[in-house]
Amino acid sequence: GISWNTVCYMIGEVQYGGRVTDDYDKRLLNCFARVWFNENMFDSAFCFYTGYKIPVCKTLEQYFDYIQLLPAMDSPEVFGLHPNADITYQRNTSADVLDTITNIQPKESGGGSGETRESVVYRSAEDMLEKLPPDYVKAHLVKMGALNSMNIFLRQEIDRMQKVITVVRTSLNDLKLAIDGAIVMSEASKNLRDVLDNMYDARIPQVWRRVSWDSSTLGFWFTELLDRNAQLSTWIFQGRPKVFWMTGFFNPQGFLTAMKQEATEAHKDWALDKVAIHNDVLKLTREEITSSPSEGVYIYGLYLEGAGWDKRRSILVESTPKILFVQLPVLHMFAVDSS
Repeated sequence: GISWNTVCYMIGEVQYGGRVTDDYDKRLLNCFARVWFNENMFDSAFCFYTGYKIPVCKTLEQYFDYIQLLPAMDSPEVFGLHPNADITYQRNTSADVLDTITNIQPKESGGGSGETRESVVYRSAEDMLEKLPPDYVKAHLVKMGALNSMNIFLRQEIDRMQKVITVVRTSLNDLKLAIDGAIVMSEASKNLRDVLDNMYDARIPQVWRRVSWDSSTLGFWFTELLDRNAQLSTWIFQGRPKVFWMTGFFNPQGFLTAMKQEATEAHKDWALDKVAIHNDVLKLTREEITSSPSEGVYIYGLYLEGAGWDKRRSILVESTPKILFVQLPVLHMFAVDSS
């Protein structure tokens, strides 16, 4: 007979598995090997997937002919994936191609009559500087109470946002001076050269990315900077928000920790190391929230990838075709004593 364990090992660990570097990919490969490679694969009704069966041929040429009839591109369903997986693959492939094309474009100014790249970037820099928020004033934070756990978290967020604003303002001002010729933008000025090249390509300069967050384009990144700043400014000047934009924080985990500390302070008999975080997915949107919860916080801005959400039954469902991301309704995050 056939030693199926040996066959599975040769395929899942050696011939194909030896080329797989991701642990989860290897786990999936071994799972397929265990399910497929056994005595049942010689049954006449067996198929790997609809249209993918073991051919019964007598000559090598017949096997070649059968292989030629197989699709050149396999659908995601063949591998047990949702059809949306193909959209993600095609999008990533297209992005890689476009990035490669952008990277090999000449960086120097052309001699044509059109607008030069320096003038394009200069105008963009002026527009960003005009919209860039002002620096934070520490005096406003002192009035809010320095020892409150949520205010401590707010100070940390503001410190990081202030660093981003400072780096962006300094880079843009230096870039304008360099384009005007007031300072020399030599090859040694790698940061300025990087800012110039990336702004022209609508990408995020590395010096900005290092102190901030990632985004698909420079426009989305700058819009998010303004939105993040708006949430922090509103918290300072208008009081604690009724619902928080969770993904607008540098340290979302720190926000949840501050919420746990706040709950521990409210319940004197709770120990912080025994407090656990729970959540309820509400049926409300951000606009429908009119007041803060009695305990915990309301958050929004979380998305599902690879699944859908049934608002009526509040359960996970299969993804809708051609919809890759689904925004969750408002979540109520709260702490409970698990001791």
